[in-house]
This record gives sequence, C-alpha cells and structure tokens, in this order.
Amino acid sequence: MTGDEAPQTKSRIRQATSFDASLLAALHKACFDNAEGEAWSDSAMTQFIVSPSTVTLLATIGPNSAEPIGFVIARKAADEAELLTIGVLADYRKTGFGGSLLRQAMLDLKAGGAGTLYLEVDETNHPALALYKRLGARTVGNRPGYYESGKNAAILSIDLQSFPLEASTR
Repeated sequence: MTGDEAPQTKSRIRQATSFDASLLAALHKACFDNAEGEAWSDSAMTQFIVSPSTVTLLATIGPNSAEPIGFVIARKAADEAELLTIGVLADYRKTGFGGSLLRQAMLDLKAGGAGTLYLEVDETNHPALALYKRLGARTVGNRPGYYESGKNAAILSIDLQSFPLEASTR
C-alpha cells in the first residue's frame, strides 16, 4: 500500500458531532504527544465541530466502527480553506487512513465552495509531505522558525477545483 490507498480494514469516516469533542481531544493528544505545542482541549474541539465553516471528520474501524483511529479538521473562509490538523494513531499510520481522511475533507470543502486548500507542515515531516504531494499539493512558501523548536514550516496549497469529485467514502 502506498499510504493513500483505501484501507482494507472495515472503516468509516464520518462528520464529528459535539459528543465526540472529548474523543477528538484525546486522539489529538495521542497523535501529537511528542510533538511541539499543547494538545487541543475538549472546548476547542467543540468549537470546531459546531462551526459551520469547519469540516471535522473522525475515522473509525472495527465492528460497528467503534474504534476511533484518526481525525482531520479544516476551516473554510470564502473560497479558501486551511488544513488545521490531521492525525492518525501510530499503529494505523502508513495504511491509507490519513489519505482517506484528507481526501474526504477535500471533497467536503470543495462541495462547500472552497477552491484552494492551504496548509503548513514541518519541512522535515517527509511522510506528511509525501501524502500531500500525492494529493496534488505544491509548495508556495515557507515560514522560517514557525515551530517552537525553531524548525521551518513549508506552506503548501492544493487546487480543489482540479481535484476529482468522487463518491463519499463515508
């Protein structure tokens, strides 16, 4: 598997609800426990979930799609969108779940009128950069010293208008 193919495990991607706020906060902490910055709170997750301009998706697997394994949060403003965060639990990385989550978010943002998706990523995060490039991202700039450690961020954009409108994976 190349890392962005559809996962073979029975899975589901769905819109998060306000009942998922604590779960999303815990997933965020688990996905980024050793990363810079603080984990996002239940309150922050609730704000994203209830905002009509935000796409907040949750990936689950297993019987009855009961086991949460990843999420994506993106925000739309006018005809542009920004990927705020995406995370997949370590045991499920490089299995296609991140690509599936991001593709679904891109479809939802495009359907909502966004033409371009922007994101920042650590220049040394090669797996994330590879995923974004496979989905059509191109580098449009950088932010020197963007992270607390002093690492630089690459600024990427994805043209959602040229992204094929596919059937939902939910």
